[in-house]
Amino acid sequence: MHTASLQRAIEICQQKKLRFTTLRQRVFLLMLAQEGAVSAYELLEQLKKYDSSAKPPTIYRALDFLLKHHFIHRIESLNAYLKCDYFGCEHPMQLLICEKCKRVIELSDPVIDNAFSDQAEQSGFKITNKVLEAHGICHNCLYN
Repeated sequence: MHTASLQRAIEICQQKKLRFTTLRQRVFLLMLAQEGAVSAYELLEQLKKYDSSAKPPTIYRALDFLLKHHFIHRIESLNAYLKCDYFGCEHPMQLLICEKCKRVIELSDPVIDNAFSDQAEQSGFKITNKVLEAHGICHNCLYN
């Protein structure tokens, strides 16, 4: 089902000379199968179906790799992870998080990103980590 995405990820890792181990591939596939945000411990429980010896450090190392190389996102306010719709490259990212159904919508709008960065710079602030998250109610929950 996610064969094309996995193949793309493998190719990206080959181009960048990254070790995309079997475990990292498995966690990436678990992330692709998720609808919305997922915690590391939820992923660990799923991973244990394939590797009964998996422990928290196992999942966190794989998640760190996927984060570092822009395959997934970390949702700071939920302490959770989200598959990246534009994986494999660094890009502007804004997240809309529904407080009712927990759906997460990923935006990638450079105008929003640049405006935020410009305001920070005008304020004499150097951004070292940028996570733009907005909580609210999605269209489905608002009108259903």
